[in-house]
Amino acid sequence: MKICSLYGAGFYYIPGTDTCIKLGGWVRTEYNYEAGGSFLQIKANGFDRNTAQNAWRTRGIITLDTRTQTDYGTLRSYIAGGFQHTETGQNNGDYGGPSVYTPRAFIQLGGFTAGLAQSFYDFYSTPAYSNTTNILGADTGGGGDNVFAYTAQFGNGLSASLSVEDDSQRRTGITGNGVLGGAYAATSVPDLVANLNVAQTWGSAQVMGALHQVQAGYYTSAVPGSGHPGNEVGFAVGAGLTVNLPMLGRGDTLSGEVDYTEGAMNYMGNHIGNFVLTQGASVGQGSAYDAVYGAAGSGLNLTKAWSVVGGFKHVWTSQWNTTAYGAYGAVNYDEAAIGMTPAKGSADWNFWYVGSRTTWSPVANLDLSVDVMYNKLNTANAIVTGGSAAAGFGTAVVNPTNVDWFQAMFRVQRNFYP
Repeated sequence: MKICSLYGAGFYYIPGTDTCIKLGGWVRTEYNYEAGGSFLQIKANGFDRNTAQNAWRTRGIITLDTRTQTDYGTLRSYIAGGFQHTETGQNNGDYGGPSVYTPRAFIQLGGFTAGLAQSFYDFYSTPAYSNTTNILGADTGGGGDNVFAYTAQFGNGLSASLSVEDDSQRRTGITGNGVLGGAYAATSVPDLVANLNVAQTWGSAQVMGALHQVQAGYYTSAVPGSGHPGNEVGFAVGAGLTVNLPMLGRGDTLSGEVDYTEGAMNYMGNHIGNFVLTQGASVGQGSAYDAVYGAAGSGLNLTKAWSVVGGFKHVWTSQWNTTAYGAYGAVNYDEAAIGMTPAKGSADWNFWYVGSRTTWSPVANLDLSVDVMYNKLNTANAIVTGGSAAAGFGTAVVNPTNVDWFQAMFRVQRNFYP
């Protein structure tokens, strides 16, 4: 095959065509202690004898990148897919198994992008600093999102993007008191995302925003004709900054992002969900809902939430690097939300973590890393016995306890690409 030098190393012309192709991918295996798959920070249930203290995951991915020059610019298609085998062991007898893993499949022409790609809201890159599956922050890099987007380039590293994206990827849930129902309706309007980005030799920066429809189901057990709250427009705004620090070390970076949301919680915490943590006699809980039903006829009360994430990477040598990272997020419910007991703020909670990863690359494209993290949940002021409902949205209340814990991961990853 003839080498194609138009797009960098690793591209070859497909015989008999003017299309260039690049084959790549990676294989990784990891062991997680006191965590779910890929070091998920919030372990959704307990730290006890009936829930596993470890999880194993292996993933293998092949990437195909094809590009062709056209009158409208470069026509590109990109696919990343493979398989994963996860043994979470979260509960006694729960042993996971193999599954298909396809995080990317998109087409680009000129400034247009269509397909399964990273959200155009995203800025902070979690994998640059940690092996964790991010809880706080808006990074959808691991799984991607369905998008139709256009990016305009203005020169000198400045660009702007407008994207229509799958709203189901950013839904966190709607709840009520059981009488007035509590659930999202079927999707009807996609999210609208925009950003303004600058990338230069010093680093990069971005401001971004998103609109998200909060559309609830019917009042009474999803029965058509029982009425429903009016739709609300949730939103998210954010800003991020990455600075290159060559004066400290070649490859050193400092990066951070802050996000504020109302009725669109998944833009401040991409994997947030309801959880109950038991640790001996300690029980902590957090509820994650975009909105809560108000009194009949009063509509939905949008949940306010915000987060800040950051990371620093230092390259000691060509074989060793270390990162430090952390995040803080808070969730606040409206005082008019139905079922909040005993008082305003009963369901409010916050969560933070700090961690560090050290990576050793004994040979090119082979990374061995150890990632450790400390987590602290400042629990809701009232929780529901048994954890079957959300914090503060029920009647059987026990005394909550703040919970903290350590997690760790060991990962081996082999990247194969030029």
